[in-house]
Amino acid sequence: MGSISSAILICRVLGYPDPRSTGSQNPGATNVLRVAGKIAAGATLLGDVAKGVLPILIAMELNAPPLVLALCGLCAFLGHLYPVYFDFRGGKGVATALGVVLTLHLPTGLLIITTWLATMAATRTASVAALISWAFAPFFFQLTAPNHLQSSYLPIIATLSLLLILTHRSNMLNLYRGEEHRFEDTPQSNAQDQATTHNKNDAS
Repeated sequence: MGSISSAILICRVLGYPDPRSTGSQNPGATNVLRVAGKIAAGATLLGDVAKGVLPILIAMELNAPPLVLALCGLCAFLGHLYPVYFDFRGGKGVATALGVVLTLHLPTGLLIITTWLATMAATRTASVAALISWAFAPFFFQLTAPNHLQSSYLPIIATLSLLLILTHRSNMLNLYRGEEHRFEDTPQSNAQDQATTHNKNDAS
């Protein structure tokens, strides 16, 4: 399930370019916003979050123990990073990891969202918001989760946090160079420009 790329499929259905070939070349909601606009980006975000939620809910219905639930979430996340159906070229995993944590422990997920929103409002940079919110994720869990879940969930959440930071290596390099795109750097007309170019290519 994690290997189903929402970004690629949604852009393909709507007639937009593969998000891996344009913009930041990342098949995630932020790049889809640049490529295809708000509706496609919202659908991508929901699809990516669902990939983290559904496997755990299915495992819960099967009465799986906490460690198995957490491992199901980790597998979905890894599938998003390295999708077998799309040449193992996946996204950075922020939304899928959020779906995992929201399902495993809702308070931790809500704290991550709050931190992301606050950081995004202050910096207008999605990568900075992701890096800061996920750097704190293990600590949020430690502070709010009951003791009986710590041994099963904390190692998985810490692993998600570490992998998410690693997937943002290029963003950190861009930040160091002062080249990382801020949210307002993306003009609202970008999606329309992409669509016009795409339609011209189809016509030629």
